[in-house]
Amino acid sequence: MHNLKAISALFDMRADFVHAQAYGSGHINDTYCAWYDQSGIRLRYIHQRINHNVFKKPIELMENVDRVTRHALAALLAADHPEARRRTLTCIPSTHGKPYAIDPEGNVWRTYPFIERARGYDEIENNAQAYQAARAFGSFQNLAATLGGERLHETIPDFHHTPKRLAALEAAISANTAGRAASVAAEIDFARARSADCSRITDLIANGTIPERVTHNDTKLNNVLLDDVTAEGVCVIDLDTTMPGSALYDFGDMIRTAAPSTREDDPELKNIGVRFDRFEALVQGYLSTATFLNTAERNHLAFSGKLLTLECGIRFLTDYLNGDIYFKIKRPEHNIDRCRNQFAFVRSIEDSMSQLEDIVAKQDSQLLS
Repeated sequence: MHNLKAISALFDMRADFVHAQAYGSGHINDTYCAWYDQSGIRLRYIHQRINHNVFKKPIELMENVDRVTRHALAALLAADHPEARRRTLTCIPSTHGKPYAIDPEGNVWRTYPFIERARGYDEIENNAQAYQAARAFGSFQNLAATLGGERLHETIPDFHHTPKRLAALEAAISANTAGRAASVAAEIDFARARSADCSRITDLIANGTIPERVTHNDTKLNNVLLDDVTAEGVCVIDLDTTMPGSALYDFGDMIRTAAPSTREDDPELKNIGVRFDRFEALVQGYLSTATFLNTAERNHLAFSGKLLTLECGIRFLTDYLNGDIYFKIKRPEHNIDRCRNQFAFVRSIEDSMSQLEDIVAKQDSQLLS
């Protein structure tokens, strides 16, 4: 464990450090919950060391986070929201006035007030949670939609640029480093047959039909804190990948992670299908707050689930061909099982596209009427 008392001295805490302990289930950054005494009141804060092996430009990352959270807080305060500081992360400044601090070893740290009376869930338990998560992500995007100034930094360049993911697959096929290409010919053909789908959103952004927006890019349920009493989505967290993108990337990843009938590495393809009730909950929650979407974006909501699932399957297939060097695996065939699972879900979405689009259109008409 890092010396958290020494780390606390790097920030303008205006409170006395008591103790700290490791916190959460994240695998990238080092996260700690710290207790402080502030004039006799015990308060909690989150200290995080940013993993600079994953995020190569942590200062730019923190500039993004600070800009987005400052803007969100200002908008919430202007709207006289009674829980403004509970509805967005806020950066505690360092003693030098920055939204981050650098320790003597060169590590970049940040500090947030702890969001009390709320928690995240690693697995969606019911449709109400799906609704609240989608509503919270829509609200996050809605607040960020009016962010002015310069374009945000790309913390992971081309993260959801699906044509480049397909190009990376082609490179892996040509290299055939692990000698596996012949055994996955069907999966390679599946990805190649959908090359036009890969470029649909990037083409629409390029021609101005769909605008570039500030997006979260990691819209899993565990990145939304739900209120302990009301179960309402309170605050979106884990903003490391917040950067320019398409709103459709965020909604598509919600579909990919929340709407399948089984987990993403289930090797039994017969178990894989679309949960229409879960999809409808996501659509209802998202459209209730994502009021900034234009017609083209709304018309592509169902397609976004196909795109993001296809992209993820391509990434699993690429890693399998490269010898499993990126994603952690628990068995030799883990990545190809994941790939086949994702491609099966793509096929299920394709088979159900008219039903999914009807769900979106119905909800859209209700909100516009």
